Amino acid sequence: MSDKSSPEHKNFKVALVGGGICGLTCAIALIRAGVPVQIFEAAAKLGEIGAGVGLGPNAVRILRTLGVLDDVLEKCNESELSTRMFRFVSGMEGHEVLYDLILVKYPESEENGGLGAHRAALLDALQKFIDPSIIHFKKRCVSVAPIENDPTRVVITFDDNTVYEADLVIGADGVHSAVRTAVTGGGENKAAFSNAICYRGLFPADMLKKASVKTDVTARSVCFAGKDKHLIVFPIKHAELINVVAFAADHNAPIGSKELEYPSVKDVSQKELLNEYEAWGSDVIDILKCIKTPSKWSIPVVYPPLETYVKGRIIVAGDSAHGMLPHLGAGAGQCIEDAYVIAQLLGHPGTTGSNIEAVLEAYDRVRRPRAQMVWEGSVKAGEIYDGYGEHGLSPQGIQEDLGGMWDRVWHHDVEDDVKSAVSWLRATTFGA
Repeated sequence: MSDKSSPEHKNFKVALVGGGICGLTCAIALIRAGVPVQIFEAAAKLGEIGAGVGLGPNAVRILRTLGVLDDVLEKCNESELSTRMFRFVSGMEGHEVLYDLILVKYPESEENGGLGAHRAALLDALQKFIDPSIIHFKKRCVSVAPIENDPTRVVITFDDNTVYEADLVIGADGVHSAVRTAVTGGGENKAAFSNAICYRGLFPADMLKKASVKTDVTARSVCFAGKDKHLIVFPIKHAELINVVAFAADHNAPIGSKELEYPSVKDVSQKELLNEYEAWGSDVIDILKCIKTPSKWSIPVVYPPLETYVKGRIIVAGDSAHGMLPHLGAGAGQCIEDAYVIAQLLGHPGTTGSNIEAVLEAYDRVRRPRAQMVWEGSVKAGEIYDGYGEHGLSPQGIQEDLGGMWDRVWHHDVEDDVKSAVSWLRATTFGA
């Protein structure tokens, strides 16, 4: 943003619900901006289920701006950034190379630098920058509402019957967000089944040699594409570990037309995983055989799209606002973008306890269109990988359908969001 003066200590209190990637990034950015914040996490300690997470250049630039990137690289056991784009390979026998996106579109450069990380390692790195005294564990939010006789204050109620009052509440509590219910104004949670499931697994890279896998999946991400299914395979922890996410989807059913399975994450047998891909090529089968204890995920998304991310002094961010399919590898990046914009606006010299609602509206004006564009792109990408792209699964078809898909994700400058929001606030709220 254009105003680079030293952060002042704001006279309003922020309560942040959720201690995942979005929540911790937001807390760090708020602290940097001089905004007091308290974090409330449902779990007994910080940590996220799941294995690998991809961060594109747009997210990496924010981590660098916040001064945490070097620590993230160290914790993730990565010596440097790398370009995390896919090599697309047929999932059928022979494993024909369909499209090498990095060679076609994106040369190696710091501007295109991304990161594949273990979620736990990323959270561990971010946690280092937060005073432990502001994180409160075993605090599962059950409701958020303005205080009846003072609409400038918001109260959070937790499942242990305790409460906390703040000047504003940020919901970063994931796709099954309780805070989102307060924003939508009703009981409808808007977490819908995407009609996609995935099997996840993580294993040592040296298992690939014993398995005689011919496709190189140790250098960067590979997408094995096929009808109704695809696998994303990429190295993490300095290529010591291989992360696998194997997807299967019903593209003929509308999103939300089927009930989300509960529990949405469960351990399954290796046999179930192999049966799902039994007609696929030998490299795919041999990679899947390396996963001894796969987990099966029914993937929820926020659908239909929210009409606003804000209600009064309550807002949602990250997956709480726009939980999306993971097919662009961009969900975590959108969480980080949200977190940065919120903090820059709340920390702006013109922001006071009396104009918070206008500031939050400015956040909604710039972030909702951006995140929804990425949400829609993630749906489209999954369709292409699974053979439902306009031009099919041939090398020419994949190239035609994927061309330029990452440009608007990677090369978006979040500072432009901040400038646009501040410009609107100057015209409507802050004054010249």
